[in-house]
Amino acid sequence: MRVGSGFDVHAFDPSRPLVLAGVTIEGSAGLAGWSDGDVASHAIVDALLGAAGLGDLGSHFPESQVKQGSSSLLMLARTSSLLAEAGYTVGNIDCVVIAQKVRLSHHRPAMSSEVARALGIEASKVSMKATTTDNLGFTGRGEGIAAIAVALLE
Repeated sequence: MRVGSGFDVHAFDPSRPLVLAGVTIEGSAGLAGWSDGDVASHAIVDALLGAAGLGDLGSHFPESQVKQGSSSLLMLARTSSLLAEAGYTVGNIDCVVIAQKVRLSHHRPAMSSEVARALGIEASKVSMKATTTDNLGFTGRGEGIAAIAVALLE
């Protein structure tokens, strides 16, 4: 068994839709960045790649090769293939989205399902959580969203 961790952060960009773990969240500004700016998916990809010793998000999905606005679920699906090629399966994933003003509690089941679908695993293996920073730091000031993920590979 191997464990990996991932972290990602993006600033808000009101011209884009907010996508977290493959789910579009209505009523909030989106996130800047290449692809769709999905910090949850990016953190999960980094955790999975790190656990397998396969590098990181940027080494497999450099900005020059990712189409602006493309779904980060495609990165998760490609990561699943890389894991399979290396002989690993996902034991479980635990991801925390850190956002002050975006309420995610009723989106969590869909977020788990979308990540699981992209990876070809059961949704019960993906735990999505959300928290605030009690108005502290850049997330607390509403400047962006962060995500932290841990993944167990078998």
